[in-house]
Amino acid sequence: MIMKKAKKIFLGLVITLLVLVVVSAAVGILFLDKIVKTGVETIGPKITGVSINLDEVHIGLLTGSAKVKGLVVGNPDGYKEPEAIRVGGASVGVNSFSVLSDKIVVRSVVIDGPEITFEGGLGGNNLSKIMDNVNGMSQQGGPVSTNSAGNPKPSKKIEVDDFLITNAKVHGILVLFGGREVTLPSLPLPEIHLTNLGTGPDGITATDLTRAVLQAITSATIKAVGNFGADLGKNVENLGGTGVEKIKNGIGSLFGK
Repeated sequence: MIMKKAKKIFLGLVITLLVLVVVSAAVGILFLDKIVKTGVETIGPKITGVSINLDEVHIGLLTGSAKVKGLVVGNPDGYKEPEAIRVGGASVGVNSFSVLSDKIVVRSVVIDGPEITFEGGLGGNNLSKIMDNVNGMSQQGGPVSTNSAGNPKPSKKIEVDDFLITNAKVHGILVLFGGREVTLPSLPLPEIHLTNLGTGPDGITATDLTRAVLQAITSATIKAVGNFGADLGKNVENLGGTGVEKIKNGIGSLFGK
């Protein structure tokens, strides 16, 4: 009789624990979108040194997919424009089971049509400043995560098999020698395609992933802006004196003294 009663108590306890686990998992799934959004807007600024805002994120664990809308990377202090990068939407494919492991495996990231604001010179600009911030944080090992008790905890590592950026456009202001400014037209960037990021057993940190992606964006942007500046110089040489006068009138006495 006592044994039967003990078995019933034990079985009831096991069932109760299972229910709590299921409820906890369900609550986690219900609030997963909000948790990820908060994480991006909290950890992102620590990595980049600028504000990060995200309008929406929708995660489907069963389908292994995610949608991101309205991601905005702010500009560093001292720059006129409020933002450096705006991503209207992005699609992400994730190995759902990896979310529970120490390394999250992202199968693919596709960003279409991001808008990049360039401000400054080729040697120093808003993007290179953000890049400096990320490099500095990378040297420190990335931002420190803490648990509910405030104690440090190891951050999850990441693997990204395929990262694709298409139809990116650059606009903004190119500052020439002497502080002269030229308004950039909408400059297209070539496709940016990164593969096998963090595919080793240890993966990479969120900081190092940010560093790799931002480095690719910054390099492509500076190349496009540099080509625009070179073409502008060639056009001035070909036009001669009359051409210089036209350009002076058109872009606010850029070549005036």
